[in-house]
Amino acid sequence: MIRVRTFPTSDAVARALAAEIARSLKANPHLILGLPTGRTPIPLYRELVRLHASGRADFGRATTFNLDEFLGIASSDPRSYRAFMRRHLFDRVNLRRRRIHFLNGAAIDSRAECARYERAIARAGGIDLQILGLGRNGHIGFNEPGRVLTADTHRVRLTATTRRANASLFGNRAREVPGEALSMGIGTILRARKIVLVATGANKGRAVLRTLCGTLTTRWPASFLQVHGNVEAWLDRAAASRLSAVL
Repeated sequence: MIRVRTFPTSDAVARALAAEIARSLKANPHLILGLPTGRTPIPLYRELVRLHASGRADFGRATTFNLDEFLGIASSDPRSYRAFMRRHLFDRVNLRRRRIHFLNGAAIDSRAECARYERAIARAGGIDLQILGLGRNGHIGFNEPGRVLTADTHRVRLTATTRRANASLFGNRAREVPGEALSMGIGTILRARKIVLVATGANKGRAVLRTLCGTLTTRWPASFLQVHGNVEAWLDRAAASRLSAVL
């Protein structure tokens, strides 16, 4: 069962989760974090930077693995998810470069790149804490709805909805967003020891309801979080608004 934590605002979610991550880093300096991109985690990263600047969050021995990257986009491209993470977190805390792991969207052999990423996660000992956002169509990472889902890290075709959601990185032109990406698979995500799903805003209300209370189906990838034994949903009041009738 997914445990629900509700906060008054999105900023309150960010502050509380950042404090939780800081405590986890103190308890386990070698924490292995799985990290998302997108608009939702920006306040979280801002809070983590603030805690680091005040000496309350030390990333010096931590390791990170990001969920996904656009296919055909080099890590040096300012539109890449790697560049996004550098702007919002990596360049602003004391994470060591060799402990930052990212899929290479410009890899010539995408299948080999995905296999390399799976091996890197396994060699690190697996992900301790995986942070997830939630797409309005139920995607987590870039695992899009479909007849089947791929367990391990893989190449995926993005839906029009997901491309529109990422248009801000590409001059607000959805057609410029790459049509494919590399993403951790559902199985990769579910192997994390703990998962925190973050959703904020009223426009995520329906997605939250279906994720927590809907049928397990490949047509709604986030529904598979229901089978994990250690998942929490951290929501602001707006995102949780549709849950009152069922919880």
